[in-house]
Amino acid sequence: MKRTRTLVTTLSILAVAARLILIDQPYVDRWSWRQSDVAAIARNFEKNGFHFAYPQIDWAGDAPGYVGTEFPILPFVAAICYKFVGVHEWIGRAQAVVFFAASLPFLFLLVRHIFGETAAIWATFFYSFAPLNVFTGRSFMPDVPSLSLALIGLYFFLRWIEDERATFLIGAAIMISLALLIKLPTVIIGAPLVFLVWQKWHWTFLRQSALRLFAAAIILPSLAWYWHAHQIAERFYPHHLFGAGGIWIEDFQWYWKIVRLTATSSLTPILSILAVTGLFVAPRGKYSHLFHWWLAATILFIVVAGYGNRHPWYQLPLVPVAAAFAGVACTFIQSKIPPRSAVMTWSILVASSFAVLAFLYVRPLYESSAAELRDAGLTLQKTTARDSLIIAADSGDPTLFYYAERRGWHFLEKDGVYEGNPTDSQQIITDLESLRGRGATHLVFTNNTFWWLDYYPAFTRYLAEVATLVQATPRFRIYKLVAAAE
Repeated sequence: MKRTRTLVTTLSILAVAARLILIDQPYVDRWSWRQSDVAAIARNFEKNGFHFAYPQIDWAGDAPGYVGTEFPILPFVAAICYKFVGVHEWIGRAQAVVFFAASLPFLFLLVRHIFGETAAIWATFFYSFAPLNVFTGRSFMPDVPSLSLALIGLYFFLRWIEDERATFLIGAAIMISLALLIKLPTVIIGAPLVFLVWQKWHWTFLRQSALRLFAAAIILPSLAWYWHAHQIAERFYPHHLFGAGGIWIEDFQWYWKIVRLTATSSLTPILSILAVTGLFVAPRGKYSHLFHWWLAATILFIVVAGYGNRHPWYQLPLVPVAAAFAGVACTFIQSKIPPRSAVMTWSILVASSFAVLAFLYVRPLYESSAAELRDAGLTLQKTTARDSLIIAADSGDPTLFYYAERRGWHFLEKDGVYEGNPTDSQQIITDLESLRGRGATHLVFTNNTFWWLDYYPAFTRYLAEVATLVQATPRFRIYKLVAAAE
């Protein structure tokens, strides 16, 4: 027991240390746009008053920019921290690290309770270093905090199922309620909860008053908040509700791409193969199908929210499930290798191979994909008035607005939301004229959109009439717009 505790503690320390690498990195990595939105909400709380129920983004131009979002506890806490130590990227990222660290012992305890100690050690290892979990676990996003709370709540619920102590049920209700508030798709945790309930009571669960109270405690807060978020999106420009467009079933090729990316860059081939193996060799026991139910619910979610799952972090719930089944597979394989020396050799080979692949797959995610947006934003922050309104041909990434500390619009836009690349010069001119009429003062192109100036010559000629180039670098070009006629 002492040896296991030491091993799990060491794994936990290494896992946290891995997430502290580049913890102060600017929001320019592969997921810059999602983090910049959350960071903007945090800074707007700090700058404009701590109005918790009214999160604000920066890309609504001359409007306040209130949007419907998840329960904004993470940006709100970050904003409080900004008051004491200033605005720093590590503050937002550190929240995900803390929640991840909190989930580790509960994942270990959950898997140990169902599949045994050896499987739990392996599961903790795979969960700690799966590429998707490593990168998401240091990003200023709600996904890891929500998953971590759900894991803790699931363990508490299992303990309550076994001994019916009220403290465990209250703990489960608090954890899972917060998990759903922070990220609604975490509702798939309901599948293993239903499995546990069915295992104990079957149809008589309908007579359990404690379960009714539990269901109300985890569902009603989310219903109230997301109803409010929907109302915010209805009332305020740009009328945006985060995640609203993700429910869409796609074609086979779409899902096949998700499968390929999940099996390789998100989990690594080693973890994927072991997880599939564990799925079939898992021992039969009272709770052994808990992770099967969780897996089935996750797959159903991926299918139904096909378009939303273009973002890999939506597949994050697969990590603890895959880790648990991989732990089962490792336990099964070790039982078939009698000599202790052979077990050690096999374990070292698997662990080292997985670690190398995890490093190779996670490394590209740290590479910059928005450095030019940050550079342009910092330049705007230094050279423009605070009330300037920026039009940004930024491919829909709000990083430029965040570092400029200015409001503006994505370009092209429709009702404030990024609409994509233009079809012709007239479309660009019409959109630009509309935004000039709303008070836009500057137009910015980055090296990703320089091609517009060559591909749409009529627009380029028009731009020369209504704007002056004030800053040009290989990464961005900033134009000062002539004020629109009254």
